[in-house]
Amino acid sequence: MSAGSVALCLLLMQTGVYGFEIELGFEFVINFGIQLIIDFFRSEAANKKHEHITQRAILNTTLQACRALALADGKDFSFPPQPFTVESVAAACRAPKSSKRFHQTIKLIQRRNRLVDARHVSDPEYHFDNEKFAEGRRIITGGLAIVKASNKEMNFEAAREKLGEITHPLQDFYSHSNWVELGNTLPNTNLIRSGTSIGNLAALGKETCRNCDGDDCTNNILEDIKQEKILTSGYFGSSKPDGKCPASPRFDKSKEIEPKGGINKDKMTAEHGHLHTEAANMAVAATSELLEDIRGAAGDRTFLQMMGISGKALCFVIDTTGSMSDDIAAVRTVTSSIINSKVGTEDEPSVYILVPFNDPDFGPLTRTTDPNKFKNAINSLSATGGGDAPEMSLSGLQLALTGAPPNSEIFLFTDAAAKDSHLRSTVIALIERTKTVVNFMITGGGLFRRRRQIGNDQQQQSRLATSDAQLYRDLAQTSGGQTIEVTKSELPEAVSIITESSSSSLVTLLQAARSPGKADNFTFTVDESVKNLTVYITGRSVTFTLISPSGVSQQSTNTTGSLITASQTVGNFKTLKLKTEVGLWQMKMVSTSPYTLKVVGESSIDFLFDFLEVSEGLFGGFDVIDNRPRAGSNGTLLLTVTGSTSATVTEVILVESSGSGNVNGNVTAIGGGDYLVVFNGVPSEQFVVLMKGQNSNSSSRSSGTFQRQSTSSIKASTLTVTVDDTNGVFAPGETLSVPFSVKTSGAGGNFTIQATNDRGFTSAFPSSLVLGTGGSANSTVNLTAPVNTTSGTDVTLTIEAESPGGADTNYLVLRLAVLKTVTDFTEPLCKLPSLQSNCTENCSLSTWKLSVQVTDGANGTGIDRVSLRQGNGTMNTSLAAGNESITLVSYTASCCSPDVELLIVDGVGNVGTCSYSVRQTSINSSQAPSQAPSQAPSQAPSQTPTAASVGSFSTKAVQSFLLCIGITILGLNLPFEMGIN
Repeated sequence: MSAGSVALCLLLMQTGVYGFEIELGFEFVINFGIQLIIDFFRSEAANKKHEHITQRAILNTTLQACRALALADGKDFSFPPQPFTVESVAAACRAPKSSKRFHQTIKLIQRRNRLVDARHVSDPEYHFDNEKFAEGRRIITGGLAIVKASNKEMNFEAAREKLGEITHPLQDFYSHSNWVELGNTLPNTNLIRSGTSIGNLAALGKETCRNCDGDDCTNNILEDIKQEKILTSGYFGSSKPDGKCPASPRFDKSKEIEPKGGINKDKMTAEHGHLHTEAANMAVAATSELLEDIRGAAGDRTFLQMMGISGKALCFVIDTTGSMSDDIAAVRTVTSSIINSKVGTEDEPSVYILVPFNDPDFGPLTRTTDPNKFKNAINSLSATGGGDAPEMSLSGLQLALTGAPPNSEIFLFTDAAAKDSHLRSTVIALIERTKTVVNFMITGGGLFRRRRQIGNDQQQQSRLATSDAQLYRDLAQTSGGQTIEVTKSELPEAVSIITESSSSSLVTLLQAARSPGKADNFTFTVDESVKNLTVYITGRSVTFTLISPSGVSQQSTNTTGSLITASQTVGNFKTLKLKTEVGLWQMKMVSTSPYTLKVVGESSIDFLFDFLEVSEGLFGGFDVIDNRPRAGSNGTLLLTVTGSTSATVTEVILVESSGSGNVNGNVTAIGGGDYLVVFNGVPSEQFVVLMKGQNSNSSSRSSGTFQRQSTSSIKASTLTVTVDDTNGVFAPGETLSVPFSVKTSGAGGNFTIQATNDRGFTSAFPSSLVLGTGGSANSTVNLTAPVNTTSGTDVTLTIEAESPGGADTNYLVLRLAVLKTVTDFTEPLCKLPSLQSNCTENCSLSTWKLSVQVTDGANGTGIDRVSLRQGNGTMNTSLAAGNESITLVSYTASCCSPDVELLIVDGVGNVGTCSYSVRQTSINSSQAPSQAPSQAPSQAPSQTPTAASVGSFSTKAVQSFLLCIGITILGLNLPFEMGIN
């Protein structure tokens, strides 16, 4: 076993990995340490706990949203076979190319769920321990308001992060309280609704438990608690009051205090493990219910965008100074062509983003799902001013990186240098964090000709131009993008080539850069799943020899040979369309100038990865590293194959970007498409991750061999930047304090600190911190939101630390939310002035219609949206004359469609539903007693209508929803465990 593996195992011992059931001796760790790590992750894969509950609910609700959209568009919809997978759900949603983004979304939500244990292990309200029911619900409803406000502003990453945080306490309620023991068979809907009763809560002095009868804890809850339906939960820690139930994980001191033996249902082996399956099923249903509320507030299309079921973003960052008029005109023309060719296809962009910049301004960011609005935004750009200085290009790029979804592709257009080059490390941090590709489109026929107006020293101009160009090249190389230098007349062709070839399922087979240039040989493997094989080359005076798997070769001087089906050269940019031949290809490059090589294709098979570190939390295990991995130590990587259930990973390699060396990892499958990869050391220079594997669905073993490479580069660091837990939410006009720590494993000294945000908010932070060798220091960033900030705005704060001399940097990226205090927690209400019908036995010859008045109450935030959840008639809405607080809804339908359900959303995302029917036989009302709709008018229609007006989640609605998504509370046997806390 390697020294790195031993060190990792020793760290596992130090943190006390509670997932293991045995005492670990030193000799055992030395002999079997690597196996312990593998067993730990296999155990986590087999017992996903919160992760499996969360994924199950997401897959269920996503299918419902896709089904509703398909039916609304008049299309058929088929549920995939169970058990549902990410790939099968994406395919059912007619969006198989989005499976990687869907995977990434689910993993982020799962990870934020799991982080609650690490950050709030001793905070009982985050787990509904210590009978903290009101406090726990406050966390859920407060977070729910943030999710809805963020979705409204299309800040989906912020919504996902907060969603993950609130699913953890919601799920813990069913494992840590006695809700299941009280005989409940449906979730507690009021956990996601403020101002309602959670239940008959136990008083502080009320005894709830007795000692277990030996190992039998099935009857340790007191009889009067069960008879009176009193709600209680386990107590965690040594301050448990007399007579209360302990939480009782293995390391909890409360289990030693009588009464002993708790009501925990986290595992089959817990005291109430006999009810584990019921509690887990209930947690799935409750999480589905929460997601349904979010879906109702957002609408189906927006909900699917939040979940990553959508195409790639189209994102332009454009210099608008006077010399850019030709460039803007070219972008207009190309954009219109691209949009028109992709609308209605699976490659239609999910969101369009535009960020202008000049000097001294940049922004605002325009973000829309409407292609016509995007065209209009570009058409409204005008090129004015400038001409005498560099521009704010990196500020515009920073805004785009924080506003675009992760794994996006950004195109930046300019003919000038960056005036704000001090943001270089911030932009690199955001590129690494979001894994976004940035392409620089440089025009002017000679880089940054505006430099000529600054001085007459040609040698100085040359040095400046080289430095300016290298900044863009460095950023492009880090992201996996291109720096394309063309004349203004060549720009339309260059943009058209690179954007029209982009696809939602584009994967990278090989990517390399050589600066300075040198002769080098590269290989890449093409598998059966790859289509539209393309090579990109940037650089001047580059020659190559291409050799196919069958041994056929073609020189760069011959662009009409048998291997290259099409070739284009624009400026310093060359693109080659290759004949798709399965097997190992070779590319022999020759150049003394800097160049880049990138090989891409379309394929469903790709991968996600995160570096891991040993968790310092009470529950041990591993946490995802949010920034750069640690230099000078071993590395652990968690890799997930996406887009295929038949692909297996055989090799994972860290490839140094300069080509000077590689580090091979020890790969172990841990289930569910996940792989644990352990490296004996992480490269000290920039590197990419290369994955190789085998696809068992291929026609032959040789054609089933595949390789994929990460786009963005990574660099290790001896620094770590961490943040103490912060709520991450503040109101307009308020200042948020963000405490952070910087630690070095290298030499000490005076470390430079920089904190930037993408909204231009005022901030205060120290410019430097003094660290000793191997030491650490703490400080705070104070960030103030302007009073006019829109509620739901997210702000990305990047905190960076740089070592003395600037040789080493690391960073931390935080997404914070600005939210006005929410006071409206009530759902909109419906009043039925009239319902008329002339339905006969021949329903196709008759119609029925109704009029509904919708209001949000005296202190509400107003009606934001009314839509049809059920019914295929015609609906119209208008504001009431003289009273704009009332929305009038008219609906007309054939008597063959006798049911209608209206979905009403108010200004802060509270969701209400109103159901009406003209069936001969009425169904029971599903409304809540306190929110009954007004009675029908005195002249009742010829057939009895029924109305359910009230809230999203009445008992009947929940039952119908659970049946619809295939969850039977008492019958589903889930093969996983819930979380400990």
